[in-house]
Amino acid sequence: RLTAVEPLLGLGRITTRAMLAKPDEGGVLTLDTAGGERAQIAMLPWVSQRYIVRAEELMSKDAFEHAGDYAQRLADVIGWLCKGFDPNTVNVVAGHAMVAGGVMGGGERLAHTIFEYCVSATGFPSNAHYVALGHLHRAQQLGSQPPVWYCGSPLQLDFGETEDRKCALIVEAVEATATTPANVEQVPLTSGRRLRKLTGTLDDLKAIAGTTGDDYLRVVVRGDARAGLAEDVRELFGENTVDVMIQTDADVQLGLDPRAHETRSPKELFREYLAEKKVNDERVLALFDELFEEEHASAPA
Repeated sequence: RLTAVEPLLGLGRITTRAMLAKPDEGGVLTLDTAGGERAQIAMLPWVSQRYIVRAEELMSKDAFEHAGDYAQRLADVIGWLCKGFDPNTVNVVAGHAMVAGGVMGGGERLAHTIFEYCVSATGFPSNAHYVALGHLHRAQQLGSQPPVWYCGSPLQLDFGETEDRKCALIVEAVEATATTPANVEQVPLTSGRRLRKLTGTLDDLKAIAGTTGDDYLRVVVRGDARAGLAEDVRELFGENTVDVMIQTDADVQLGLDPRAHETRSPKELFREYLAEKKVNDERVLALFDELFEEEHASAPA
């Protein structure tokens, strides 16, 4: 889908790269500033497990000799993209990837944040001034040489992100200090409507009605379910109530979270489903993985 709009975005001088490309065929962008500085930007789109071998073959005419896992293969691809980095230019990697140790914000696609998709922060070249990444919604730094940063999403996109503090990153790098990492400054973003999660009995919730401003709300009511309970909650908090859930006393005693399934990957949920149906066939799970990967390979965001 992003490939389809690349020409349109190009009219606005916005460069996109939906598919991996060789450095001399669009994989590395060279920019010259009015002040005479030059920057090289290696562009790393999402590379799924399904296409990682093809990616290696694209970077090198001969397939890499080692088998390697996803992390090593992706690190090799990054190395090929960045092999032309010049000590007299500002060198940047702009990518869509999952780096080991990253903390999720809450709204990411779980299938692409599991360990199998991780690459180490050390997989990026040390002569890069800055590594700008997208994928995780929480702003964070995961490496210092080079500095590896997720800028995060500018707004809370999921109720799992209610504790995130959104920000913009101002990055300053100069070619005169090729061995010095870029300086990164976080600037808090304070506009936009927040997401908030409220939990309590109906009486608890009545006590805080009218104090939530224009925040969008997910309300978890502790107590017995009954007809009309959701309507009562929406009457308390108005149209800002996005979701109403019930957590019974038994759920509280057992420590059950009504949204626990949202933190688990599709593979885990399907494996549990097979166990409930007493299906013990790894081929079924392998076929599920293959079909799931095929479906989402073209839309990895």
